[in-house]
Amino acid sequence: MALGRINAADFIARLLPQPHERDLGVGPAHHLLATVHTDIACPPSGHSIGWSDCYAAADMLLLPLKADLLLEPDDEPRPIPDHLTSEARERAEHTGRYAARIRREARRRGLR
Repeated sequence: MALGRINAADFIARLLPQPHERDLGVGPAHHLLATVHTDIACPPSGHSIGWSDCYAAADMLLLPLKADLLLEPDDEPRPIPDHLTSEARERAEHTGRYAARIRREARRRGLR
């Protein structure tokens, strides 16, 4: 009997259990962290992975894991690369600080 293909994404939990998801950040937080990560990872000069694919890969992560994409191992925001300018740079700086708060609170709550 042949088995059909199963989409693994159907089994990946993108959201934390409540009240953690609500307390750490809701839908806009997911979009903001994934967008800033993708802006950093995909410079205008080009990248081997397209912007939308990079965004989709980041977007499927839990909120604390998305925050980790923007943080150094000591939970401080990563330096902002030079290819981000003006509004994108300001958004990245703000989001890095936000990611650090999410990570600290997630650790306090025992979340990964």
